[in-house]
Amino acid sequence: MKKWKCGGCGLIWDGQEAPGKCPKCGAPAEKFAELPEAAATLVERSRHTNTLHCRLATLARDIEAVCKDGIKDNLDPACVDVFNKSLQHAYEMMKLSMTEMQGHMNKSKWG
Repeated sequence: MKKWKCGGCGLIWDGQEAPGKCPKCGAPAEKFAELPEAAATLVERSRHTNTLHCRLATLARDIEAVCKDGIKDNLDPACVDVFNKSLQHAYEMMKLSMTEMQGHMNKSKWG
């Protein structure tokens, strides 16, 4: 499927032709440029990778919640130690993925 980039706001549109107007900024169809095949492929790959990073960040947030519950439960010091260490790792995983996504956005690789 063809991909079109709005010259006004950068929105990427998927379709056989550009939209009549940009759904984000209202720019007319003339403001859209068709992306070359290599750029369109990169947009698809970026969308896939960004989705994976979103999933990883969400899973890390879920792990954080489990760890906080385990710390609160406070069964014994060894358990609390595992939950505290895991909480730190989950936070780091979440921040790594979020930082990578920010880098993608700064490079217009969000798609």
